[in-house]
Amino acid sequence: MEHPSADLKERTKKFALRIIRVVRSLPPGLEGRMIGKQLLRSGTSVAANYRAVCRARSRPEFLAKLAIVIEKADETAFWLELLTDAGLIAEAKLKDLQSEANQLVAIFNASRTTAKKGVHSTINNQKSTIPDKKAS
Repeated sequence: MEHPSADLKERTKKFALRIIRVVRSLPPGLEGRMIGKQLLRSGTSVAANYRAVCRARSRPEFLAKLAIVIEKADETAFWLELLTDAGLIAEAKLKDLQSEANQLVAIFNASRTTAKKGVHSTINNQKSTIPDKKAS
């Protein structure tokens, strides 16, 4: 069985790849470009910053880096909501990805709570139930 952090590394990487596909599918207008850039930055940062969490050398460093991951995952959820609210992409196309963003926020918040308590445990990561498919 893989270590939960390895599962989450893969899960956040797949999340980032799905974000890239969504950004590629956005309309070429100003709104699509601007929101797309923000979404691309925050969505790919979740995976990159989680890798940094896995390399943390102390609990304070772990907590600080994990806070960044939570912030970026939540920001990504916001940009996804904005895309649908602005009518730039159909809500049905982003429903699974929005759910995944919210699940990642919940997982990382739970991890932060556990780490703050000083309890040594691993993240109980469930595999994503969302199929890996193109957003468009």
